[in-house]
Parts: sequence; structure tokens; C-alpha cells
Amino acid sequence: MFPLIVLLLPLSAVYADSHSLRYYTMAVSAPGSGLPEYTEVGYVDDREIVNYNSDSGKYRPRVQWMEKVEAGYWERVTQRAKGNEAVGKHNVRTLMSRFNQTGGFHSYQWMVGCELGDGGSIRGYRQEGYDGREFLSLDTQTWTYISTMAEAQISTQRWNSPEMQVGERDRNYLENICIEWLKKHVENGREDLERRVRPQVKVSGQERDGILTLHCQAYGFHPKPVDVKWMKNEEDDLPAYQTTRTLPNPDGTYQIRVSAEVLPKEGDSYSCYVDHSSLGEPLLVRWEPPKSPWVIPVAVAVVVIALLGAGIGGFLLYRKKKGGYKTTSTSDSSSDQSGPPARA
Repeated sequence: MFPLIVLLLPLSAVYADSHSLRYYTMAVSAPGSGLPEYTEVGYVDDREIVNYNSDSGKYRPRVQWMEKVEAGYWERVTQRAKGNEAVGKHNVRTLMSRFNQTGGFHSYQWMVGCELGDGGSIRGYRQEGYDGREFLSLDTQTWTYISTMAEAQISTQRWNSPEMQVGERDRNYLENICIEWLKKHVENGREDLERRVRPQVKVSGQERDGILTLHCQAYGFHPKPVDVKWMKNEEDDLPAYQTTRTLPNPDGTYQIRVSAEVLPKEGDSYSCYVDHSSLGEPLLVRWEPPKSPWVIPVAVAVVVIALLGAGIGGFLLYRKKKGGYKTTSTSDSSSDQSGPPARA
């Protein structure tokens, strides 16, 4: 269910040595749905580092290096999560009332996080969602909340009021507390988070109705940021026909596929360009069109004819040598008779 709120987050350019700390939380209205009533998951970059849910009632580490945190950390974050759980359950009931809903499955989600750029820049964000749609979000230019649904206006008016100023309090968390914890987590998990694994690249293409569709698969790389595109004649960028999201692999690496459509012309070449922090220089993997269908049969026929000719020649030579051997053998047989030849 968590990808619902992830889709609400605007995409941003995150460089190889940039890092982010994000928490995704969800409260649901129906305990019998197979999901915990409340769940909270923490990520550094794309690595899940901690989680909590109402079934276990405890905050737990998800990577080994999280065990390096100071004593008392797990008790503190567990108590904080229990407080968030109560708020989340209350918010679900409140929003169901605003939407005139009396039953069914409904979810309230929120995401809060910060990023630390490789140049020292910082960025924070917080968004709220209901049933997978954006409900309201924090404007980090004015540090006020903006509603994206009519039902959210009550909340934004109250949160932005001079008495509450929730955005200013969130600003302190995002620009200070969140960044401090992000730095601690990155220091503890640096070997894992900043490891470099070179991408593997495969290219393929299919031509149909005069249109050539090219595919470039880059996989097995770490960290996540990567630049993949198709180029013509190693100079001109080709517009992407289809690009997948950069997806995680079970081993912690990533993969992405980029496709392009072209009208092939005689003399043009097509290459997949891949740039990644693990590479000294970008890779340029050229797509080679398949051999014409008649090339292989002709080549096979030439080999067969050559072998047949060699076989016939060898056979004739063998017969010739064999015939000479018989003549010699008869003569030797007469001379080998015991005693002198008979006289007339």
C-alpha cells in the first residue's frame, strides 16, 4: 500500500552522494483487511532501515548497521510511533466523516522526509494522502500547508493559523532534526549506502513496418541514480519511447529499461549511453542489426561444398594410392616363393 503515497512525491534529481531520510506511515479503517491498523516505515535513500506496526507494537531495525544507534533509541522511537498510531487512527475516522463514509476500507497516509545534497544543500517535504490521493502538502517556500481537496481546507486553515503555525514547527524538524539523523544514519551505513557497482548493459532491437524499436536494459548497478538514453551516430540524443522506473533488485542493486523508436536509415548507427557514478567514463553500447537471414544458409552451404570437395579429392587420392600398392604387393609375392623359379 505504501507506493500510493510515494507517487505523490515529486521526482527530483538525486545525485550519487546525495542522501534522503523518509518515513511513510499509513492508518487503515478496517482491522480485518489483512493489514495492521497502523504501519510506519523508515528509509534512508531506498533502503528500508526501520519499521513499526500496531501488531508488533515495536520499532525494529531492518538493516544490520541500524544496530549501531545509541542505547535508548528503540524505546524512544517506539513510544513516538505509538503516539503517531493514535493520531493516524483518529485521522481516518475524521476523514471518513468529512467524505460522508460510514464503512468500507479507507486509508490515511502521510510522508515526511529530508534530503541532503552532495553540495550540502538541504530539502524537506511532507505530504498527506487519503485513499491513495493527495490530500494536502507542505509548501516549503512559505512553510504553510496547501489543500488539494475541498475536504482538506478545514485542516489547512487550522494548521496555518497564527495560533498553530504547524508549518513552522515542521520546518524546524525538516531542516534540523531530520538532517541530523540523516547524517548519523549515513555515517553508520556508509559502506552499504555508498558502495559502487557497475551496471551491466544489454541492447536489442526489433523492426516492424519500417519502424525500429530499440531496447536498452541497464541492471545490477548501485547506487540508484543513473542516466540512460539512446543516441544516433554517437552524437544525437533520441527521444525515449518508453522508460521504466529505476527498480530495485533483491540483492540491493537496481535496473532500468529505456526504449526508443526510429526510422532506420542506411549508414545510421544506434548506441545506448549509460552514465553512472561507478564508471570512470560513460558506457556507449552499440546495437548491431542482425545478419540477413540468407547469410547463415549460404555460409553453411559453402562449408558443406568445401568439405564435400575435400572428401571427394581425398577419396580419389586414396584409391590411386591403394591401386599402386596392389601391384607392388603381387610382385613381392612372386619373389618371396621358396626355392629358385622353375626352369623349362
